[in-house]
Amino acid sequence: MKVAVVGLGVIGAVHAEILRKRGDLYAVCDVDESKLSAYDAVKETDYIRLLDEVKPEAVHICTPHYLHADMVIEALKRNIHVLCEKPLCICEEDIVRILEAERASSATLGVCLQNRYNASNVYAKEYLADKKILAGDALVAWKRTAGYYASAPWRGKWATEGGGVLINQSLHTLDLLQWLCGMPKALTASVSNLTLQKEIEVEDTATLLMEGDSPLNFFATIGSGRDLPVELTVWAETAEGKRETIKVMPNYVVINEKIVSFEALAPSKYGKVCYGSGHEPLIAHFYDCIAEGKPFPINGEEGAKVVRLILAAYRSKNNKTEISK
Repeated sequence: MKVAVVGLGVIGAVHAEILRKRGDLYAVCDVDESKLSAYDAVKETDYIRLLDEVKPEAVHICTPHYLHADMVIEALKRNIHVLCEKPLCICEEDIVRILEAERASSATLGVCLQNRYNASNVYAKEYLADKKILAGDALVAWKRTAGYYASAPWRGKWATEGGGVLINQSLHTLDLLQWLCGMPKALTASVSNLTLQKEIEVEDTATLLMEGDSPLNFFATIGSGRDLPVELTVWAETAEGKRETIKVMPNYVVINEKIVSFEALAPSKYGKVCYGSGHEPLIAHFYDCIAEGKPFPINGEEGAKVVRLILAAYRSKNNKTEISK
């Protein structure tokens, strides 16, 4: 297919390299013209001109968070397939706009929640399919410095990033928690800035207590001394009534202290180690679904679930808050 990557920052370069390897990279677009020279593809600096004159069959939206919604909608209006990096958007109003545009379009909308394609997470999802979920916990403890936020002017601001550790660094883990355990109905959350008060407007630490078919707890910080492996634990019950503990880590799953390793099976990684190994299989599945006329499972509504959770957490301010539908 003729595919364009829009936004050639760190994550855009990952998408472009995977598409180049597939033979699908047709065009690249970035307002910074200096980033275009590295690519053997049609080059454009204006997104609307890309859609109307270059006419790609699909676009990958890899721009700063606040640009996602309008770019997704403009592509869908033209019946151009869209794969949008996380988050799908940063406010409730844009969720509504995007889902309306998706329903009105003949094109496919996909959201890049690539951790769902990591081998260990796929295994955990399949293992839990016939079990009753009793509870779930997740922990993200990473380190981000003032230098990280100084690297791009849109980072660390409510208007452009839409939040901090929740909507950026820990979004994928929060999505995995609800994907494995079920979408909560309400939550009580606390968000704060403990380490970067002078550098960012948004939170560096968040705690979520979620209520639904099973209780879920979530803690995330970028104030850790160093990056630690993400941990996700699910307590479940088999049809026979046996209680089990399933701990999901990036490259292995521990079930009642028995380790199932996936390090040897993980596909090649692109970009930062924390991105995981899911981008390549997710992108392949997205285009397989288009070719076969099948729905892509992480569509607009599915991609909006974790955004709804995060926005409810920001509204909560330590009070129980319903999660929008």
